Amino acid sequence: MKSDRTKKGIVFNIQKYSVNDGPGIRTTVFFKGCPLRCRWCANPESQNVQMEIFHDTKKCIQCWHCETICPTHAITFMDEKIHIDSHTCSHCLACIKECPVRALEAQGKEMTVEEVIEEVCKDKVFYEDGGGMTLSGGEMMSQPDFALQMLLAAKEEGIHTCVETTGFVSQETFERLLPYIDYILFDMKHWNSERHKWGTGVDNTLILSNMKIAADMHKEILPRIPVIPGFNDSNNDAKQFSALLHALSTNRCQLLPFHQFGENKYHLLSRPYDYENVPSLHREDLEDYCDTFHQCGIDAFF
Repeated sequence: MKSDRTKKGIVFNIQKYSVNDGPGIRTTVFFKGCPLRCRWCANPESQNVQMEIFHDTKKCIQCWHCETICPTHAITFMDEKIHIDSHTCSHCLACIKECPVRALEAQGKEMTVEEVIEEVCKDKVFYEDGGGMTLSGGEMMSQPDFALQMLLAAKEEGIHTCVETTGFVSQETFERLLPYIDYILFDMKHWNSERHKWGTGVDNTLILSNMKIAADMHKEILPRIPVIPGFNDSNNDAKQFSALLHALSTNRCQLLPFHQFGENKYHLLSRPYDYENVPSLHREDLEDYCDTFHQCGIDAFF
């Protein structure tokens, strides 16, 4: 199947020289849009598929110019913050272009497959030792047609493909993309379906089903567990995760300690954050947790 490089999607970042998003040195393409609403999400700008605007109140001088020039009257000021009606906004970016202090910044850009793959191919020299392209998000499978064309284009360029996914997509979509994926970073939020729904807005039935499909097809999978305070960080959680991993025929996982790198993004989007001021976790905080995985026969690492 030949790729359609005119296909368009919404991307909010392309990260070069990444060493944490799959094997080797990688170029990671972040898609906007995600069906989950994780309470601790470090990239809230990734959740909605539409372009959004960061408003930096520390820079803003409240001149009201953005409100005045908005051609669709989508901008209003309230409580010293701007509020943008996503249904009215035409994404013309006039507010950003004319902000005198650069207090506004667009999050999300429509790009073609050709535009993205050109950026990826600039880094091919770094992929010689097993690197490649990683599609992430958000949830990259929430834009399935764009994702498929990106994967096909990478294959045409001889580039190794990796995806980071929540697995919360229809089985049909998952199986349509799977043949073109070499490596899967599979997010695991919780082992218990009810707790999973409390923390993310969805249960984990479909996620585990898709993970089993990938395992049965002998795809290379690395489960990754974000360790969240008070949610999945007990030794019992580690034991239950281990049992689940064994049932899925894998004995390895990566632990991702909770951090606060995304806290300010909620302020920039004028959104509440459930984990405001919750202390970050560090490796030394999780030694017993990690040891529990090892005792259960799971090679857990940071």
